[in-house]
This record gives sequence, structure tokens and C-alpha cells, in this order.
Amino acid sequence: MIDPDEYMDMYTTHMSLYTLEDAVLCRVFRTSLKGGALSWFTKLPPNSVNSFETLASNIEVQFASSRSHRLTSIALVNILQEKWKSLRKFIDRFRKVATSIQNLSPDVSMRHIITTLPPRLFANNLCMHVAANLDELRWRAAKFMQLEELREFRNQEKAGGVKEKERQNRPTIGRVDRRRDNWGHRFMRYTPLSANRGKILDMAFSVELIPPLRKVASPENADHTRRCRYHKNSGHTT
Repeated sequence: MIDPDEYMDMYTTHMSLYTLEDAVLCRVFRTSLKGGALSWFTKLPPNSVNSFETLASNIEVQFASSRSHRLTSIALVNILQEKWKSLRKFIDRFRKVATSIQNLSPDVSMRHIITTLPPRLFANNLCMHVAANLDELRWRAAKFMQLEELREFRNQEKAGGVKEKERQNRPTIGRVDRRRDNWGHRFMRYTPLSANRGKILDMAFSVELIPPLRKVASPENADHTRRCRYHKNSGHTT
């Protein structure tokens, strides 16, 4: 069974939509139970419940061990913002605990959130310019969250740029050198061909992969035994 106090609050809130008649509350109550709670209720001695107040009292005694621990404002003292945690995570954690404390005064909540903050920009700002109320404190905290997250984003970008620069400055051993040599070649090494250059050239022409080149005159004293099928002249091979 859940916290008996919370369960009775849920039951009475639901029943208040229909009736608050004491006899009806007692008779309908068993229909909301199940498991061990229903087993306990059915074993109550006859005529042992003379009012809904008596029934609620018996529930509180029987299931006292199921009652959740009640937090007090002292729990807020232990919520410290570690130096590596963000302001947003601290505020979210503080808000979660604060909403679990019944009847927590906004003034008490604000006093604890100021004392648990480490001496960073937001805490320093609160010391120099005291917030008028908790709403103003939350509004100012949101501004510092945005500033903190923007700074973190810029640091990540800067770190990424440094890594990229380091990668570019690494030795080129084992990598292809993309600098052009004196002959205009872009690479120092190329993938080995799997077919004769002449056949590759014919295939390239047939699918119009490369445009045909105008015939280039052979140089003087060219070796006519060496023909180039691309330039259509002598002096070198394809």
C-alpha cells in the first residue's frame, strides 16, 4: 500500500466529487482497496467501524510503516553544487527536493538556495544584488544558465578546433601527400590500374567520360616507335 496519508487524501478528494456522507465513505471504501489492504479490511470485526474518522485512524495505525519519510527544510542544506556540476542541474535537484517538503516557505527556500551555492558568478551576483523574492531568483538563475551553457558550447567548439589543427599537423607518414609536385600531379601515389591504359582510354571515349583531345603535333626528333593514343602523336606512350 502507498503512504496511508496520501491514499486517504486521494480517496476523499475523489469521493468529494460525489458525496461526503460519512456512511457512504465507509461503505465505498472497500472498493478502492486491493491486495493486503483489502485482506486486512475484510478481517475487521463486525461493527468495529462507527465512522469514517475511525476508519481513517485504523488505516494510519495499520499501515504506519508504509508512511513515507517526511522531508524538512534541513534536507535542502545537504544539496551542494559540486564544482563540476552545472547550475541547471543544481537548480533542478534543489527544486525536486523543495517540492517534496510540505508547507515550505518561499523565504526559507530562497535562504537555503543562496547558502548552498558555491562562490561562482551567480552566487556572487546574488550577494551584490539581493533578489526580492524566489520568482526573481529563478528568473536570474535562468539567465546565468544560458550564459553557462553558451560558454560550455564555445569551449567545446574551441576544443574541436584544436583537435582538428592537431590532426592536420600530424606527420604525413603512411598518408597520401596531396601536395602537387613539379609536374602538376596532385598525388604522389595512385591506385594501380587493373587494365591496359589503351583499353581504359577507349572505354572512356565510348561513354564520353572525357572529351576527345585535339591532335598534338609530335615534337622534333620524336621516337616514332612510341605512340600516344590520347594525344595522337609520337614521342611517348599512352
